[in-house]
Amino acid sequence: MESQRNIILIAFLVVCFLLWQQWNIDHAPKPPQQTTTQSQSAASKTESASGADAASQINVAGKHAAAKLITVTTDLYQLKINTYGGDIVSAKLNKIAKTINSDTPYQLLKDRKGDVYVAQSGLLGTGGTDNASGRAVYTSTKQEYTLAPGQKELIVPLTYTNAAGVTYTKEFVFKRDQYVVGVDYKVANKSAQPINVQFYGQVKESIDPQVPGAEKKGGIASMASHTYEGAAYSSDSTRYKKYSFSDVKDGNLHTTTNNGWIGMINHYFATVWVAPEAQGTNELYSRFNRSDDAAIVGYTGPQTTIAANSDATLKSEMWLGPKYQNEMAKVAPHLDLTVNYGWLWFIAQPLFKLLKLIQSFVSNWGVAIIIITLIVRGLMYPLTKAQYTSMAKMRLLQPKMAALKERFGDDRQKLSKAMMEMYKKEKVNPLGGCLPLVIQMPIFLALYWVLMGSVELRHAPFMLWIHDLSVKDPYYVLPILMGISMFIIQKMSPTTVTDPTQQKIMKFMPMIFTVFFLWFPAGLTLYWLVSNLVTITQQTIIFRQLEKKGLHSRDKKTK
Repeated sequence: MESQRNIILIAFLVVCFLLWQQWNIDHAPKPPQQTTTQSQSAASKTESASGADAASQINVAGKHAAAKLITVTTDLYQLKINTYGGDIVSAKLNKIAKTINSDTPYQLLKDRKGDVYVAQSGLLGTGGTDNASGRAVYTSTKQEYTLAPGQKELIVPLTYTNAAGVTYTKEFVFKRDQYVVGVDYKVANKSAQPINVQFYGQVKESIDPQVPGAEKKGGIASMASHTYEGAAYSSDSTRYKKYSFSDVKDGNLHTTTNNGWIGMINHYFATVWVAPEAQGTNELYSRFNRSDDAAIVGYTGPQTTIAANSDATLKSEMWLGPKYQNEMAKVAPHLDLTVNYGWLWFIAQPLFKLLKLIQSFVSNWGVAIIIITLIVRGLMYPLTKAQYTSMAKMRLLQPKMAALKERFGDDRQKLSKAMMEMYKKEKVNPLGGCLPLVIQMPIFLALYWVLMGSVELRHAPFMLWIHDLSVKDPYYVLPILMGISMFIIQKMSPTTVTDPTQQKIMKFMPMIFTVFFLWFPAGLTLYWLVSNLVTITQQTIIFRQLEKKGLHSRDKKTK
């Protein structure tokens, strides 16, 4: 078994799997339309339903004649808060550019016709602010709020008093250099009766935005960027689980948990409600709004009873911004898993920490990628050497193996026994060439996910014409160099393959991979190119050592 042949075939299978996975996403059948019947009034539903069901009955369109938009500016955000319901209907990220070399901030939340992505919250229950007939219209003493230089925290209060004399103060809490927004409800029950309230927080996003110039999803470019856009949640029983738009369409999520989180995520950003640890239980839910083709996911907290002439405060938090996993891990357990490292996250996370540490010294993500590639390949050098040595010994046994096959013919049992005796006598492990490769592949794949999923590489420059490591090389120089390096490795690696079909496939593999990598992010292509150059260097060193031992001489004759 030849090293290069194995690497190419396994890598080819990985690419085929990614293509097949993306094809399923693009061409999956649409779920059947569901119909619902309402045998009772919306008001009675709200009175009798669970918190999640009650939240699904509330009109959260965000439209009201008396509604106003409050502007909030911090070091990280430019926000718009609708006084109808107190929802965040627009969020621009000041430190994240929309496109490279642009002064326009990236817009995460928006409320436009045909393209909705908003964060909503309110209080349910007999003393709540939101019910089937409508939502509270808050007032504010100011139209604009700004986090001043040197100010560490900004509180934006919205107030509402109902007919019974209960006053609600909804406070948004923003802290400098933090992508966590606090949403607190301070309830002053001045009525003569106790009231019940229950917090809910949810995210609403259009599944298929109907806006001019919307980017088409799918295809090789989408596969290469390894994107996922949809819902995700975490509960007591589930560390991290995706809940796609198709899942939302198919049925409603109902999961109880003491703590956890739920929200919408995409490749680099997340809008997630964090459910605080509750004395009762929180309920995670989802709903599909057919009227505007939008998915809604959120949570309801436990019910709180507020006695007459007493006060209470209900607190919640929301992550709103880029998926910085170190910071996310501090906010809630497993929130950092929204950074999509696949099933190899336990390898990918340490690799990312090492990559980030290296970048902190060299101040260039491209250079950091080169260094971490050299470190990983250097640590695996003993495995690589063992692999080539085992392959060389196996090739030396080719004549003896051919003689055994001729001697025993079709008697596979005797042939297998004779070959095992030969391996034992010659002290050769037939799996010695495969095992190191099996150990190496998870590390390579984990590093692949790190380079694909880390927001830190978005708009990160390298040098010369590479201004963004998260997108393809605009001039395709790196993919072409990568293809050339694969061709050199193929020529350096002698093979015993005699089948003409296999020979043709192997010959065209570098060209096929070059075509694939034309759409891959420059950071990943850089990693693969450097890895190939290291392979060429290591092969040269190992083959020279084997030649001195007389193990590689027979390879030259079989070229």
